[in-house]
Amino acid sequence: MTNYGLRMEGAADMKKRLIVIGGGAAGFFCAVNAARLCPQLEVLLLEKTGKLLSKVKVSGGGRCNVTHAAPDIPYMSKHYPRGQHFVKKAFGRFFVPDTIQWFADRGVMLKTEADGRMFPVTDSSQSIIDCLLREADQYKVKVALHQDVTAIQQQENGRWQLTLQQGPPLQADYLCVAAGGYAQADKFAWLKATGHQVEAPAPSLFTLNTPGHAITALMGVSVPLAHVKVAGAKLQEQGPVLITHWGMSGPAVLRLSAWGARDLQQLQYRFTALINWTPAFNENTLREELQALRFSLGPQKMFNKNPFELPQRLWQFLLLQSGITDATRWADMPAKAQQQLVKNLAAMELPVQGKTTFKEEFVTCGGIRLTEINPSTMESKLARRLYFAGEVMDVDGITGGFNFQHAWTSGFIAASSIAAQEEA
Repeated sequence: MTNYGLRMEGAADMKKRLIVIGGGAAGFFCAVNAARLCPQLEVLLLEKTGKLLSKVKVSGGGRCNVTHAAPDIPYMSKHYPRGQHFVKKAFGRFFVPDTIQWFADRGVMLKTEADGRMFPVTDSSQSIIDCLLREADQYKVKVALHQDVTAIQQQENGRWQLTLQQGPPLQADYLCVAAGGYAQADKFAWLKATGHQVEAPAPSLFTLNTPGHAITALMGVSVPLAHVKVAGAKLQEQGPVLITHWGMSGPAVLRLSAWGARDLQQLQYRFTALINWTPAFNENTLREELQALRFSLGPQKMFNKNPFELPQRLWQFLLLQSGITDATRWADMPAKAQQQLVKNLAAMELPVQGKTTFKEEFVTCGGIRLTEINPSTMESKLARRLYFAGEVMDVDGITGGFNFQHAWTSGFIAASSIAAQEEA
């Protein structure tokens, strides 16, 4: 891989050129596969920052959640709040087993964890980064950092001209846009200028802030299974929940934020979250269960006996919030306190005011409208030899390796389609 001194093309430049915009997972995968599949093609990757594969680096706490061990394409596609039908078609061309084999062929073995997430056996994202960099070196992919593309325009001869913020314009025979998601709609202006429609962006995969709520004193407490619902809406998710110093996180909250990305944006991230810490029960069945426990555990102190296998700190917090002290015995629980405990266990109200990006794994929904892209080739339906890959399209998955699989899939399909067109 070389840091490429950008230049204008002269008459002697006979090689056809692919320019990939974006040095993330999708862009890199497109570049290295295109260079491998079509050696006669010059491949140039432009990255507007000074860092390559930055999301790969931080994903999964620095381990890189490469993909998800899905049993089949229908199962996998259901984990994309936007783009389900699109990815279902695309996965027919490059799916999870292909990803696993691609990295295995290059000496990077993956392992599957209990929840289906797949990581390199080294537990280090650097294994993935090094693999991709080696591939770029082997197939002579040229890389230019700090190159911000401000406009693209197709010329009469079919070639693409790229205007850069700094430096002379560049020419390309094929163009793949893998620039990632944008938080603001105006950032898509250079792509809309090509005639493409853009679905408005909205943050996805975020945690919920409950500033000033007493529960934040329990930061670090994790509940393996809880049910989270947005009051007055159909949005709900079930799974692990983590209490943080700013509010609520964990897989259930992150999935809720992904599925509700647009709805929660419209609410300006101000709503009431209802938490059922004991999802095996609803309020009615829990009331009956507590009544039975009053008899079976009568003389025992409630603080000491936790019948729902909740973390002890959370259990005692919920008791105190219900007006139950450390001296209260099960048989002596007042009726009013029992009713409040039912509420706190099965439908605790948490006022949400704002959100926080989940670690550094910022994901947006929105992007190039999918009806304008061919899922079998990733080529634009509006302009020939223009391709898209990754998050710049209106596709986003929940946490768990789904966004990376879309990146590998779309990058590979774009690369193989460009190579096939060049070979034709």
